[in-house]
Amino acid sequence: MDKREPAMTDVARLAGVSHQTVSRVLNSHPNVREQTRLRVRAAIAELGYRPNRAARALVTGRSQLLGVVAQNSTLYGPASLLAAFELAATEAGFAVSVGSVSTLDRRSISEAVERHLDQRVAGIVVIAPVVSANEALEHIPAAVPLVAIDGDPASSSALVTVDQAAGAGDATRFLLDAGHATVWHVSGPAGWFDSAGRIEGWQRTLQSAGAEIPPVVPADWSAASGYRAGQMLARMPEVTAIFAANDHLALGILRAMSERGRRVPEDVSIVGFDDVPEAAYFIPPLTTIRPDFGAVARESLALLLGQMESGQPAARRQPIAPTLVVRDSVAAPPA
Repeated sequence: MDKREPAMTDVARLAGVSHQTVSRVLNSHPNVREQTRLRVRAAIAELGYRPNRAARALVTGRSQLLGVVAQNSTLYGPASLLAAFELAATEAGFAVSVGSVSTLDRRSISEAVERHLDQRVAGIVVIAPVVSANEALEHIPAAVPLVAIDGDPASSSALVTVDQAAGAGDATRFLLDAGHATVWHVSGPAGWFDSAGRIEGWQRTLQSAGAEIPPVVPADWSAASGYRAGQMLARMPEVTAIFAANDHLALGILRAMSERGRRVPEDVSIVGFDDVPEAAYFIPPLTTIRPDFGAVARESLALLLGQMESGQPAARRQPIAPTLVVRDSVAAPPA
């Protein structure tokens, strides 16, 4: 005969509390002493107890399932935001159902939202870094608790995002402070809010410094695209500082510079964006901008839970500032 799964009453017996107290701990009720909470958590861990989420939903009147709509992509930023949100939701006691779509347009997002609503999710997050997602978000029923991540900074809807312009400004200012007369920018693709925000921050910082604003060098997010842009820039001796819209672009630029015999940072300084795990191991290690994906995820979850509790639309939050990570790819310009 198979050994039965531990029940809430087993946890209560081991912790020396009532089953109502165990239920309060599981539902993060504030009126539980910290010592009692720790004792219950220890009993749960020792027994390997897994709460019955369906039963909890009946008791609390709220599903413990959250829906996420995201593009099926391996790009570092969107993938990191998705992983960070799943972690934050799990730590808060929620399961996450991910609806992957091939394109973030109105039809795809609307269909994914409908599938989530059929699953009786308690709230929905849409990772919406592209302009085409905007129209879809406007047509989601107002009664659905909804938060957009990495969406349109000008939107009035519930949104949590990285402050792209501030990060770009920090990168550009760091290069100017190193002594460079101006900074060239290899951008991300058109139609992405990240690209637009980084261009805005770069241009605004150059303008404030009274520096010349070079033309934007358009690219996509790939190292191959950065390599092609770098081949052009490597032939221009006036280019001594480059802000790349992400670290993969910077990687491609580094190779192009090396092939042309232009040393980094002695001849050309480079700053990226994202702080991918490999950035510290580029040659040279890459100075870059690190977004706080964990903070974006936690803020998004708090915003969503607030809507679920109040039933009211949430106010948008201030963008979350990223951090400049200084490594070895920046130096003073050649004499």
